[in-house]
Amino acid sequence: MALKITVIGTGYLGATHAAAMAELGFEVLGLDVVPEKIEMLQRGEVPMYEPGLEELLRKHVAGIEGSSGRLRFTMDWAEVADFGDVHFICVNTPQKHGEYACDMSYVDTALESLAKHLTKAALVVGKSTVPVGSADRLATRLAELAPAGDEVEMAWNPEFLREGFAVKDTLHPDRIVVGVRSERAEKVLREVYAAPIGEGSPFVVTDFPTAELVKTSANSFLATKISFINAMAEVCEAAGGDVVKLAEALGHDDRIGKKFLRAGIGFGGGCLPKDIRAFMARAGELGADQALTFLREIDSINMRRRGQMVEMAREALGGGSFLGKRVAVLGATFKPDSDDVRDSPALNVAGQIHLQGGQVTVYDPKGMANARRLFPTLGYAETALDAVRGADVVLHLTEWREFRELDPAELAAAAAAPLILDGRNALDPAVWRAAGWTYRAMGRPAA
Repeated sequence: MALKITVIGTGYLGATHAAAMAELGFEVLGLDVVPEKIEMLQRGEVPMYEPGLEELLRKHVAGIEGSSGRLRFTMDWAEVADFGDVHFICVNTPQKHGEYACDMSYVDTALESLAKHLTKAALVVGKSTVPVGSADRLATRLAELAPAGDEVEMAWNPEFLREGFAVKDTLHPDRIVVGVRSERAEKVLREVYAAPIGEGSPFVVTDFPTAELVKTSANSFLATKISFINAMAEVCEAAGGDVVKLAEALGHDDRIGKKFLRAGIGFGGGCLPKDIRAFMARAGELGADQALTFLREIDSINMRRRGQMVEMAREALGGGSFLGKRVAVLGATFKPDSDDVRDSPALNVAGQIHLQGGQVTVYDPKGMANARRLFPTLGYAETALDAVRGADVVLHLTEWREFRELDPAELAAAAAAPLILDGRNALDPAVWRAAGWTYRAMGRPAA
């Protein structure tokens, strides 16, 4: 008999996972405790922007004309427990207020709410990013609470989604990692992921702690690579070098690779910053804090980039005050192909300049509504051209394709001064300079 799957938590991770499981042919029931979210999903609408997700959802949500009907949503824990053979926990694990540590309250609540209704054999699978040791603790709690006792097992299956590519990353993952304690749990997860395994996705079987560490260590390595090239940008500024050419030369080394060597204003979002901080905090609890002290500097380099962008803008405007100066900011999201503005370097820079008296106008292709909610006092424009109109300086802070395809000549005619600071090293300096712009980018004083 085909497995039935439930997904607990229908935010970014959960909604994507639920839709993808339906696409793979499973009957899926999603659960959330927020009625508005459930109502949206039942209409085939997603509460966030993610390319291809809404189309995938509408293809499978029950009640939508022409859908497979394989995907439903509920707020009833008993219904979820009765329906599912495999329960995926996909809830949020934010940073604790005033601490580096991870807030596990959502995961703990989800597990406890589900466990007491589990009266038949089931596999509970954690996908949320958690401190190492969590799966072991949760497995003990599951055994205490589940009426089905030994028939209920725990497994850990970390997610590796990239915002903007989440659907692809779920249906065609570059690896599937499962932390299990039995052959039975492994067999069930091989069945769940039979399609991607059949396509050649590597299936890595390990224990609980290793599975938990894969996600946090992958994010830490990525953050290290980004902060490394940003540190080199600081050196290039001081030495008169060109960080773009430096990165190009480094990228030809197969041991290093080209990816994530674009210097700029640093990383943000709801994962990387909080994950490396939680990793440091957990290492301290385990008595291995010295192993990860380097991550403190990685975090420091990253946060420093935002202030450096503000100072670069001040210098470009003559080195004095921002008072009375009009500043256009292209980009609000922390990365392109997303509407996510959590810990966005672009909005942080815009906010700092605004607090120092600048008249800041922001434009972003997808993140405007979320940006307005977070920074209601900033100015917002409907188009890039409207944002640039009358600006004394333009800051390019999120590398959307739309910004690379802008007409610099049209923008130059609208700006008060054709002066652009490229905070992502993503624009073509020759094209902008040919259109009359003064072009400046981080780590490229001589370019």
